[in-house]
Amino acid sequence: MVAADNLQKMPETATFNLVAYLKERQKLCDTALDTCMPVIYPETIYESMRYSLLAGGKRVRPILCLATCEMMGGTVEMAMPTACAVEMIHTMSLIHDDLPAMDNDDYRRGRLTNHKVYGDDIAILAGDGLLAFAFELVATQTPENVPRDKVLQVIARLGRALGAAGLVGGQVVDLESEGKSDISLETLNFIHNHKTAALLEACVVCGGILAGASTEDVQRLTRYSQNIGLAFQIIDDILDVTATQEQLGKTAGKDLVAKKVTYPSLWGIEQSRAKAQQLIESACAELEPFGNLAQPLQAIAHFIVNRNN
Repeated sequence: MVAADNLQKMPETATFNLVAYLKERQKLCDTALDTCMPVIYPETIYESMRYSLLAGGKRVRPILCLATCEMMGGTVEMAMPTACAVEMIHTMSLIHDDLPAMDNDDYRRGRLTNHKVYGDDIAILAGDGLLAFAFELVATQTPENVPRDKVLQVIARLGRALGAAGLVGGQVVDLESEGKSDISLETLNFIHNHKTAALLEACVVCGGILAGASTEDVQRLTRYSQNIGLAFQIIDDILDVTATQEQLGKTAGKDLVAKKVTYPSLWGIEQSRAKAQQLIESACAELEPFGNLAQPLQAIAHFIVNRNN
């Protein structure tokens, strides 16, 4: 892992440069991900895993983990193995989601999807490999100054977030709902609270746990992350309608083709934007007790609703 103990803590100032912050943290995450996964025998599987893992992306999930850990008094070094793990889990979900048996997509992050390059078989195994390595990384690379019971809590939360109680469960209901016009708002919320928000929640909450967050703080972090998770999905649904393939880096308009019920299809675009903004305001309100230390998480929340890809 890349040592980051020489990284200065975020200054408590009235202004916050989100662009510079994201650029710096993205570089840290990219370097750590590249370092922890060299290409060894059998080369094909490592190349496939790296193809998707290092394909770019905003690194919102690992950055959320790092930012939360720092806000709660921890360090980047403490959280980096978990931050890398959540990005591996996220990448696994994208590889599998793009498969013909799921969403059947040809492009991701502006280039061919994993199975289009390596075949369905290797793509499935690459996702499996990333998932397994994510847990190995947390268990073996988290610094010794983090209590082992905290590491165990992180592993349990990550497992729940991606399993049938989280991402997998949301994906199942999503697949079962395709082509049905009578999907309720309750079902749509279930899909995205599990498929999207659960992993975002784990990123934030695990960052706090590693730094020794109290039960009350964990509850605040949970509410913050659930709100930004749902807002994230609402904006994704809007962008599927309004953005181009070049902007998204993946096929645009797929929800309409798949006859998926989305937030814009239920509420319209303007009401959907307004709802996303309300969720972000509620999320940021949860961070008020943390003062200026919460600036990165607040800024990332607003970035989520103002992004165009």
